Amino acid sequence: MITTRFAPSPTGYLHIGGLRTALYSYLWARKNSGRFLLRIEDTDLKRNSKEAAQAIEDAFKWVGLSHDDEIVYQSQRFDLYKKYVQKLLDEDKAYYCYMSKDELDELRAQQQARKERPRYDGRYRDYKGEIPNDVKPVVRIKAPQSGTISFVDGIKGEVSFQAEDILDDFIIARADGTPTYNFVVAIDDALMGMTDVIRGDDHLSNTPKQIVVYKALGFEIPKFYHVPMILNPNGKKLSKRDGAMDVMEYQKMGYLPEALLNFLIRLGWSHGDQEIFSFQEMLSLFDPSNINKSASAYNGEKLLWLNAHYIKNASYERLTKELKHFDLDIEDHDKQEILVDALRDRAKTLVEFADMAKAILDTPESYDEKAVKKFIKEDSFEILLKYIAFIKVSEKPLRLPSDFEQITKEFMAKYNLKMKNLAQPLRISLVGSAVSPSVYDVLSILGVDEIVARIETFIHKQKD
Repeated sequence: MITTRFAPSPTGYLHIGGLRTALYSYLWARKNSGRFLLRIEDTDLKRNSKEAAQAIEDAFKWVGLSHDDEIVYQSQRFDLYKKYVQKLLDEDKAYYCYMSKDELDELRAQQQARKERPRYDGRYRDYKGEIPNDVKPVVRIKAPQSGTISFVDGIKGEVSFQAEDILDDFIIARADGTPTYNFVVAIDDALMGMTDVIRGDDHLSNTPKQIVVYKALGFEIPKFYHVPMILNPNGKKLSKRDGAMDVMEYQKMGYLPEALLNFLIRLGWSHGDQEIFSFQEMLSLFDPSNINKSASAYNGEKLLWLNAHYIKNASYERLTKELKHFDLDIEDHDKQEILVDALRDRAKTLVEFADMAKAILDTPESYDEKAVKKFIKEDSFEILLKYIAFIKVSEKPLRLPSDFEQITKEFMAKYNLKMKNLAQPLRISLVGSAVSPSVYDVLSILGVDEIVARIETFIHKQKD
């Protein structure tokens, strides 16, 4: 059974690079009817944040990535790790290292003088001398001192490391007894039954160390997929300004989760020229072996385009529900569908959607001075007053945009006017600016009584 995981450290928010890794892992497990697990790697007790761990769970819930089983917290497994440290000590596959700080400093100075890579020289590997009383030992694993450590990466192909170039007898337990990252990752991935480990390629250099642990403990080595990083448009490391922010910030900015997931799956993976993927299509088509070998560039305009697509195609019920997060409740508005249809093609984010809706629904507190100067002519007030008088006595019900379009055409025909004489003065008086959706949509959403009230208020304020 395919088993994957997402294993973040709760030292900060979940950013989009992490979410992309989680998405890839989730899709691969679900596609194969496997298991997707969540592990919180919180062994660094000084840097851990309960808020960060909660933020990860909140982000998963928002985008709809459900994990199997209970969340595994490494901080609750220290006794387990100690057992495996002791196992390696008992089997002479690890040893206590009593190297003092002075010894370490002297070694580093000598290596720098020789322009060598800083590394532990193995002096306590088979130490038989007197045990120092003033040094709390660390535990080091006996790593291969020569030869090659190779594995087949699902994205990069065969990867090889020369043991003498990248390995020394690395620490698996610190002097205070706490285990180190590469040691616990290998143990947890093995005990949790990982068959496929999909992670960022910043972890590539950790892989040979983890393979050493797997082999020392007799664990089966999983299949690795190291995913290239997401870069900014200039090919540099993604910063918060570029988009590497808390995933939940995207919710606050008015993005739909399906737009963000669609955006992320295309950052490094493709299926022909297809750009829009439903979640079901992601599940059926995704294969980590097809992830690009090169880094991907973050494109904010592409994300906005995708978000606009999903807003445009969302149901009335969905949009109504989502807009409540942006202080806009139109659930009981009798023109809800007309309002949504008027704006869904114009909004790139839910924030824009809510702002445009409020501009229609809320009585203007002020009026765009430039628009007033440009579009309000000497006869504009007279035309507006005639218009509201005309619609007030209409014998036809005025509800739909088509109703207002018909009566407006009748009005213009009666007074020999053109739309340019009426449209912009109407917009300015109703929403405060010369920019809005179709004026007929606005008229329909507001209704006759509100139209009359707003036009009369506008004229009154302009004459004052």
